[in-house]
Amino acid sequence: MEESSSRNTRSSEQREEMEKVSGKTVKKRSKDEEDEEQEQVEVFNFNNKCSEEEEDRSDSEDSVFSGLEDSGSDSEDDDDEDDDEDLKVEPEQTRQIEEEDKKKEAAVTEVEEEKQEDEYQHDSSDEEDIRNTVGNIPMEWYKDFPHIGYNLDGKKIYKPIRNKDELDDFLDKMEDPNYWRTIHDKQTGSDIVLSDEQVELVNRLQRGQFGDVNFNEYQPQVEFFSQDVMLHPVTNRPADKRSFIPSLIEKEKVSKLVHAIKMGWIKPRRTEDDSRGRYYDLWTNEDSSLLARHKMHLPAPKAPLPGHQESYNPPPEYLFTEEERALWEQQDASDRKLPFVPMRFSSLRQVPAFPRFLHERFERCLDLYLCPRQRKMRVNVNPEDLIPKLPKPKDLQPFPTTQSLVYRGHSGLVRSISVSPSGQWLASGSDDGSVRFWEVCSSRCMKTVQVGGAVKSIAWNPNQSVCLLAVAQDSVVLILSPPLADRQIVLSTERLLSGQREVESTGEVGPVKWSDVEGEELSQGIRLKIQHPKAVHQVTWHAKGDYLASVMPDHSSHLQVFIHQVSRRRSQNPFRKNKGLVQCVSFHPVRPYFFVGTQRSVRIYNLVKQEMTKKLQANSKWISSMAVHPGGDHVICGSYDCRLSWFDLDLSTKPYKMLRHHKKAVRGVAYHRLYPLFASASDDGSVIVCHGTVYSDLLQNPLIVPVKVLRGHVITHDLGVLDVTFHPTQPWIFSSGADATIRLFT
Repeated sequence: MEESSSRNTRSSEQREEMEKVSGKTVKKRSKDEEDEEQEQVEVFNFNNKCSEEEEDRSDSEDSVFSGLEDSGSDSEDDDDEDDDEDLKVEPEQTRQIEEEDKKKEAAVTEVEEEKQEDEYQHDSSDEEDIRNTVGNIPMEWYKDFPHIGYNLDGKKIYKPIRNKDELDDFLDKMEDPNYWRTIHDKQTGSDIVLSDEQVELVNRLQRGQFGDVNFNEYQPQVEFFSQDVMLHPVTNRPADKRSFIPSLIEKEKVSKLVHAIKMGWIKPRRTEDDSRGRYYDLWTNEDSSLLARHKMHLPAPKAPLPGHQESYNPPPEYLFTEEERALWEQQDASDRKLPFVPMRFSSLRQVPAFPRFLHERFERCLDLYLCPRQRKMRVNVNPEDLIPKLPKPKDLQPFPTTQSLVYRGHSGLVRSISVSPSGQWLASGSDDGSVRFWEVCSSRCMKTVQVGGAVKSIAWNPNQSVCLLAVAQDSVVLILSPPLADRQIVLSTERLLSGQREVESTGEVGPVKWSDVEGEELSQGIRLKIQHPKAVHQVTWHAKGDYLASVMPDHSSHLQVFIHQVSRRRSQNPFRKNKGLVQCVSFHPVRPYFFVGTQRSVRIYNLVKQEMTKKLQANSKWISSMAVHPGGDHVICGSYDCRLSWFDLDLSTKPYKMLRHHKKAVRGVAYHRLYPLFASASDDGSVIVCHGTVYSDLLQNPLIVPVKVLRGHVITHDLGVLDVTFHPTQPWIFSSGADATIRLFT
């Protein structure tokens, strides 16, 4: 009875678990129904105890109340087993068992109806469609057959009729929204449209990700072995027996290999000696393939072959006389012509051993060891090919070649000269404080103006409609109007000088003061005075003749360059800050550009945009003078380090040509307005005239050819030619020097 009560308790617990799994709350039965169930369970237990075989086959009690969801087939088996058991009990008990089975079937059926699932829902298979049973073979094998495989019955599966051509395929591509996800199954010959899940799976696999979205590839690692000493080992499996017993199979293999080595069928591996490849003969021939790998290998210099004097029977002229032998013995070993005395023997057998053999071999090895050798890539070039082919000077005429006139009258250094635009008059300024006007053709001094100080620079106005001369004397710039022109030019000059002075609204007085001249200075031709804060070293005119620029080199001041307008008597400082000591300035002949030359570079400013457009690097220590080509695209600069730099503004900011023809400092440079000529004057007393052709084709570089060296000035106090200028219309050149003379070369 105790056993039956325990079984009753167990059956009631199983029944409750079944009710929880099925998800349905079973109503409490009455006490009578529970008693009937207990009686039936006792009958089942009695039957189970009577027959062990029947107990093994019968699992109806466990299958119903085990908490698992059984299919219909399982319930049928249970019924059959119950029927077998009913054969061994009484009819009354059998009837009660059948009623109980019906109740159980009704309860299970209700659960299955509420929660009925497809038993193949969670099944997976690599081959979803197994209609074609050809297996995993290339389907190209069936391309020449009308069928593509066989079904489960062994009958041929014929290929589907595909009437689609490329046009139909294109229309499907344009109209079918699922075309991009449609694939052709070669095994079944049908088109399959992939679902969203399948497309996502393909995308994940293409990106190198896992197929399962929920799979975590970064799961925390379970460290079975850690630094903490555990009480029990993780694995305590004893070692296998084969781990300490020699293997018979390996013993047979080793014996076969030993027998094959003894018979010579298998030869053991030979160890190659690397010493041969590691070391090589340094003095071997260059044709060796071993030395070909060493690109920087240089062959040793070969010893000279023996001559006639080293023969055992040399000619008589190679034998020493008594005087030569005595002289050879007295000389030092390094001064001797030969390191031995030539000797004659009647036969080669009589030649003794060479006493200095070991010493010579040692010196030879010492020379090879200590001789520094370097590979030099030499190219056989003809020196004449390196010299550019220049035309002959005779083909480049006309240019000045001969000294024609000498203008004498100054008593000091003639620092600056200038020619009028008409080419008839020449003006010169000297340290004797005078400005002289010369007639070019006759070298006659037409007028002398005393300015009361050394003249640093003069410049004739390039406008032919006026007659004005700017003179830089100390800190004053004088505007002279010499009476050398006709009445029409004099009237236009007066109108230019009588312009109204611009009245500044602020009323402040600037650093530059304009003033009119009266009295004796006015009678000499001086019309205006422009007072500057510092000493003026250079003056230059704009091409139109209204603007005048003056230079005052001074490191401590930003007032180094001034631009004056004569018609309005206005002055302005174009630069707030000067980068470097300004040496010379010049206006562009055509465009609104302004060239400012400092000690090391030339800056080009755009006066309209008020910005710097280019900076030329002269590559010289100190620039002394500058001239701009009449076309405006080329500039030449002279420097105190004897260099003349030609700049091509369209080519580069560095000199196109660097001429080093002078021996001393270059004082002045000049371009000719009409002819392709330029010249440079130096302290060596010479004027070098060069031919410089500028082509209209921008791809062709200028042609620069030195054509003539003009000499005539006498070097005085280490000063030679101080200034140079060309005649405006003729190929003539004027030069002024420290010998107080002006010379004309034609």
